[in-house]
Amino acid sequence: MNQLEKLKLNILRISIGLVYLFFGFIKFIPNLSPAEDLATNTIGILTFGILPSSLSLIVLAVVETLIGVFLIANWKPRIFISIAIVHILFTFTPLFLLPEEIFGKGELVFTLAGQYIVKNIIILSALLSLKIDLNNNLEKTASTEPSSEQLIAIKNQ
Repeated sequence: MNQLEKLKLNILRISIGLVYLFFGFIKFIPNLSPAEDLATNTIGILTFGILPSSLSLIVLAVVETLIGVFLIANWKPRIFISIAIVHILFTFTPLFLLPEEIFGKGELVFTLAGQYIVKNIIILSALLSLKIDLNNNLEKTASTEPSSEQLIAIKNQ
């Protein structure tokens, strides 16, 4: 991988991390996040009401903030990119679970909450791009490393 490709991937990873960090952090402050009600309602439906809404928002804030911090720090990127992909896929569930909060005056007119969800397509695409590049780099590294049989043969020579 050349320097420009590394720079591109770092910019993507860090910018997604900053978005996660910001949107996670504001969920720690009550009534600050414009997506607070949508998030708590969705989590309530997904957990069948087992998780209280006040706790669900804190859990979501912690998860989003940790994803952001670890993406920015580039610590275990394969794991945290995968977690972010699962998280971002769950952000689309209100389209089906709470359509009245997502669609405005028509089927293709989104409320502000709906617009938040639709823009996540961009984040999902960037996360998938990062995951593909990480997997390709892992395969390239694995194919250039000698197998255990080759190492034994070299050692026995």
